[in-house]
Amino acid sequence: MADFNFAAALRWARFDPRRTLARRSDEVLPFAETGGKGGTALLLDTCVYIDQMQDRTPEAVDQLIEARQPHHSTVAIQELMHAVGVLDPKDGRTAVVIDSVRRAIEAMHPHRIFAPDADILGKAGLLAGILCRIQGYAGDARFRALQDCALFLQAQKFGQTVLTANIGDFDFLLQLIPTGRVLFYRRT
Repeated sequence: MADFNFAAALRWARFDPRRTLARRSDEVLPFAETGGKGGTALLLDTCVYIDQMQDRTPEAVDQLIEARQPHHSTVAIQELMHAVGVLDPKDGRTAVVIDSVRRAIEAMHPHRIFAPDADILGKAGLLAGILCRIQGYAGDARFRALQDCALFLQAQKFGQTVLTANIGDFDFLLQLIPTGRVLFYRRT
């Protein structure tokens, strides 16, 4: 595991804009539906698994996942398992959802599952803090920002592209760190 260097992380965070970011128009953002199938390996955001379970991914996204090597993060596994944990066991629909999550996780090839290291997690905490401060995030939004930042930086470190329907938050991350790679999609 990589060591975390506090001083280096502070130097890395010199991009701190100290201003609220605005969501950019779709025309300037990279969307999966308008891009080709070629490119870097994908790191799937948790929403991709959920959208696939609910049959809400556009055909272009399904084709993209088939054409590129999808990679998985322990961040997504953690979020999926959190969803399982909050389900009411007495609700008749819970067993079906749990089975869908189980199948999604079991379908992940073990050699394509990666965990963020100490450097990624430390920088993700710093980046999420900056994002929360400048955007005024509170409550659950702070936790989501932390997970999104870990996924974003994990993809960046390994030269992957995050595939997500979370346009707002990942647009902000791209504005803060333009060298990151993200492909967006809209649910069907």
